[in-house]
This record gives sequence, structure tokens and C-alpha cells, in this order.
Amino acid sequence: MTSVPGGPPEGSAVADDGSSASWCVGSSDTPLLDTTIGADLDATTERFGERDALVESATGRRWNYTEFHREVVTLAAAFLARGVTAGDRVAIWAPNCAEWTMVQYATAKIGAILVNVNPAYRSHELRYLLQQSGSRLLITVPKFKSSDYAAMIEEVVADCPLLASSIFIGTDSWTALLADARLVDRSAVAAAQNLTRADDPINIQYTSGTTGSPKGATLSHRNILNNGFFVGELLGYTEADRVCIPVPFYHCFGMVIGNLACTTHGSAMVIPGPSFEPVETLRAVEEARCTSLYGVPTMFIAELEHPDFDSFDLSSLRTGVMAGSPCPVDVMKQVLDRMGMTEVGICYGMTETSPVSLQTRPDDSVEKRVSTVGRVGPHLEVKIIDTVTGEVVRRGAPGELCTRGYSVMLGYWQSPEMTRDAIDGEGWMHTGDLAVMDGDGYVVITGRIKDMVIRGGENIYPREVEEFLFSHPDIIDAQVIGVPDEKYGEELVACLRLRTGARDLTADEVREFCRGKLAHYKVPRYVHVMDSFPMTVTGKVRKIELREQVRMHSAGRRG
Repeated sequence: MTSVPGGPPEGSAVADDGSSASWCVGSSDTPLLDTTIGADLDATTERFGERDALVESATGRRWNYTEFHREVVTLAAAFLARGVTAGDRVAIWAPNCAEWTMVQYATAKIGAILVNVNPAYRSHELRYLLQQSGSRLLITVPKFKSSDYAAMIEEVVADCPLLASSIFIGTDSWTALLADARLVDRSAVAAAQNLTRADDPINIQYTSGTTGSPKGATLSHRNILNNGFFVGELLGYTEADRVCIPVPFYHCFGMVIGNLACTTHGSAMVIPGPSFEPVETLRAVEEARCTSLYGVPTMFIAELEHPDFDSFDLSSLRTGVMAGSPCPVDVMKQVLDRMGMTEVGICYGMTETSPVSLQTRPDDSVEKRVSTVGRVGPHLEVKIIDTVTGEVVRRGAPGELCTRGYSVMLGYWQSPEMTRDAIDGEGWMHTGDLAVMDGDGYVVITGRIKDMVIRGGENIYPREVEEFLFSHPDIIDAQVIGVPDEKYGEELVACLRLRTGARDLTADEVREFCRGKLAHYKVPRYVHVMDSFPMTVTGKVRKIELREQVRMHSAGRRG
């Protein structure tokens, strides 16, 4: 541990009562990267040009760093030809594919801001994101699984006057975009890159909002480039590593912990498929000889429980990242023993912090890897404060986890008030998570101050779902809570009060009302129609009591 201005003293901080305080600073002999994503990719290409950069297992396509760099520069030139300049927003709404990654790096090269859109979003959410971000271009695909993207875009485009065009990967519009690159000299790409700075905004990632609408966490080159780099450093990445990335690129897990951790080290990015499938993932590890594998615990469970698991050769694996929700002890032991990932790490963070603030190390015990989310990352600070007084608590006492350092976002896009609510005057990001720090600096997440639900690694703020349910003509009040679930960790329950005279809504009817308008993971699995909700004297719903009522009701029905 090291000291910083305004921070704790050298070593463990000490509270006024003499006990060790819950405040740690991550030391490192490796300095922060003071460059841009485009310049870093240039440097990596110079060093490792002939090594694999990107492998798309499902299609067999692959690019070494020289080839990948050429594709990125061509796409950057095409964007310039279409009039995209620094600060313009380019949205991408697509499943994992090679083109997604190329768009990520091409926008960074010219200083355009990439706007990530969840592939599960529907027209209601797409319209809001395009309007709120002011996106100029939308890169997408015509269809994916049950999602007709083209039809949904047609439905919302009239409400998005700043959107100049939609470009569909794999179609004539994509070919035409690339062809426009011939209109721009490659020196123009270099000139645009030279004008970008490390602190410039480069990415907007939307998080579910507690006030009913998603918030656009705005991240800089410095934010996400350094976070990817230092996560990779703690995993021991080199140019010899090959990282299997089945987690979505639209989330920091895929595009930062995945892609940027690779390109800052000359490692290979391996895309097993457009979305997670256990067999495709295992096959990609075997065929690409991956050394690292990512996933949330439910992904690893699906792989381990697949009947063909033992038929795959996973002997190349040594490490990986598990994040999104706590890892069961048995799952971790199987990942170590049956998958050979002896150096697998646990990461904790949030989109607003690029995302990783805490991480286990390869030499941490199994107990630390299943019972904690690790220690503070390099060049970062974490502290745990009393939720009432704001004072740093002693080690072992619960409080709110806060983090400060290079990883904290620039702010919420065009939302200064919400930014001030999240980041205090001293630069601390307040996570809203309750945590405890032990004597060695390891942190355990014990709950959430607000009632965020984590379903299968997806963060869901109930208020957003509640606001949508209010639009149903028979619903006069809606309260959404999470209940434990063996498969996903938590599932959504919608507790509803209906207008007088309305017949009870069934769970199927509520789900049908949500289908096509909310992402699938936000659609409540269970529905309880109630006459009233437990309230505080100030008129607020007591969700703790509401959860207990739902639990008792469910237990009674099972009995």
C-alpha cells in the first residue's frame, strides 16, 4: 500500500480509535498508460504484428495484428468519409462478432464516441438510447435470434432526428460503408488520432436507472484502456495468451476486461459465437488453444454440467475471469480441478468504474476466491464508509463501498445532477453496495443499499421495470423485487396493485405485455397481485417486508 494526497497514511489506514480503517490504496511499480486506444493498438501491432489478434471460432475467420490493424484503419477512414468526427456518437446494436470489435477500435482511432446497445433491447429502450445519446450512426445487424432489429429501427427512426443512417453488418450497406474508405487518405485517420487525448470521452455504456431510465456512463481512453491493461497484468497476460470471450461486448466485461486486456498485451481475442452457448465455448477453447476463459458463474455451471464436457481438451487453460455474481465453492473447485484454470480470478466493479476496482490474485486461496471479491487494483483506492455519517469504518464493519482513481467515469452523459449524486466532491464513486473489508484488505460484498437485482450477471434496477409496468391500463402501482434463484442467482417478482374492477393479471399476461418492449432479463418471472403494500410512516414501500410477504405466500402455496 502507498499513500496519496488526501488519502490514508503508508500501510493500513488507522481510524481515530486506533483500529485499522477500511481504506486501501493499490500500489504498483507499473505506471498508468498515458495514451489513447488507437495509439496503443499501433504500438501493439508494431511489436506483435504476425501474432493472432482476433479469432472468430464460429466462422473460422481470423486476423493477425497487422491484418486487424489494417481493417480498423479502413473502417476508421470509412467513418470519416461519412462525416463522423471527434465527439460524434456511433451506436452499435449487435451480438458478438468480429465487426463489433473493429468498430470499437475504429471509433477510438478518430475520437468518435461508441454507444453500446444491449442486443436484448427492444424498441422502447432503443428509442431512448438513440435520443439521449444523440447518436449519428447506428451499426447493427438485420436480425438475431428472435429479434427483428430492422423492424424495430423502422419503428423508432422517426423519433431520432439526429440519426443519419443505420448500417447493417453483412449487407450491402456495410459493403458500401467500407467502400467509402477509398475516399479518405489514411493520413487523415492518423491526423484524427493525433488530435485525441487520453482523457477524451470514448464510450457510453448505459446502466439501468433507479429513476426509471438508463444512465449513460461516459468513459475515457484513460478509464478503459488502463482498466483492461491492469486486469490483464494481474492475470499475467503476454503475447502468448489466447482469451476466450463468450461474455457480451456491449458490456465492460467483454470490451474492456476482454478486448482491451488482450490488445494491451498482444494477446489473441477469441470469439466463440454471437452469444453464449456452452458447447461453442468449449469447442473454441479446444480449437483455439485458449489459455484464459471468461464468464459469469452460470456460464461456467452450464459448461461443467454439459453432457459432452469431458470430450473437450481444455488442457491449454490456466486462467480466466469470473464476475457478475458470487461464485459457489463447488463451482470454483470444479473450475480449478476439471477445467485446469488454477489461476482464475474474481473481479468486482461497475460500469461507472470501467469496470474493475477489486480483483483476486493468482496466488490467492480458493477460500478467498469464493468468499471475497479480492483486493484493490493498481493505482486505485477503495474505502468503506458509514452509510449515515460518511466516516470510514473500521475493518470488519459494514458500510458502503466507494472507489476513487483513474477508473472513475467522466460522468453520466448529459446528466450533471445524477453525476453529482454518484461522484462526490473528492472524486469518490459511491457504488451503493454494502461491503466489509478484512484485515488484509480483502472485500466481501454483503448487499445493496438500493434494491438492485442481479439476474445471471445482469444488473436490473427495479424502478425501470416498475415505470414500464405503470403503463399497463389495469396497473395502478407496481413494486419489483428480487428473490433467490438457483440458476440465475435472483429472479424478478412483480407485485401489483390493480385498478378497481380489473380482473387479476396472470404472470403470462404480464410477461406478454413486457415481451418485445423490455429486454428479456427484465421481464418478471413471477407476479403477485396484492391489495396493498407494506409502507413506512413517510409513505415509502418497505421492500424488505414485501420480500418476506412474497416468500411466505410462496411457501404457503407450496405447502
